Amino acid sequence: MSWSRGILPALAVCVLLVTGAAGCASDDASTPTGQESAISPSPVGKVLDDTDDDGRHYREVGKKGAPQVALEVEPDAEGGWDVRLNLRDFAFSPSGTQARAVTGRGLARLFADGEPLADLRDTSYRIPEGYLAHGTHQVTARLYADDGTVWAVDGKPVESTADITASEPEPEPGSASESPAGDPGSSSPSVLSAPGAFPRTEGQGSPDRGGKAS
Repeated sequence: MSWSRGILPALAVCVLLVTGAAGCASDDASTPTGQESAISPSPVGKVLDDTDDDGRHYREVGKKGAPQVALEVEPDAEGGWDVRLNLRDFAFSPSGTQARAVTGRGLARLFADGEPLADLRDTSYRIPEGYLAHGTHQVTARLYADDGTVWAVDGKPVESTADITASEPEPEPGSASESPAGDPGSSSPSVLSAPGAFPRTEGQGSPDRGGKAS
């Protein structure tokens, strides 16, 4: 009997020692080393060697779930142009967001004839009267990640382009160039040669393809 009573405490001590050792090992494993803590999350897509005209690299993502944009430009009553973006699988990041690529987020950059016009964090913008000279122009909206890379699908930037034609202003009343009253040629549009300008999509990712404005 004395042998039985003596072995039970000894077994209990062994169990405590084993349990304590396991607990210490668990605490050590949960503490990351300097190398492990420096590992960053998996990157979004693949950064390509191709760049846009500003030297911004393309960030290639799969077609499924990729950001998409469609652009509409229409004349307004004051002689300017109303720009609207239709987005899919994309959301604007607030100003001051960390410069890191996050799936489906970022900003849009608006171009007029290839020249930067504005950075957008909203779906609407107005091009003021007189900004574009008489003639045909291309307005493009392109989507960027927050780190400045260009969202791309199949090696092409996610963007949409609209062709618009700015007409010469109507002649002032009484000017020599004004057509006689009743002349069919007296009516001429003051802003665009068509009621609206519709997107001519280039690249990838436009949810709605439109016709080319004349």
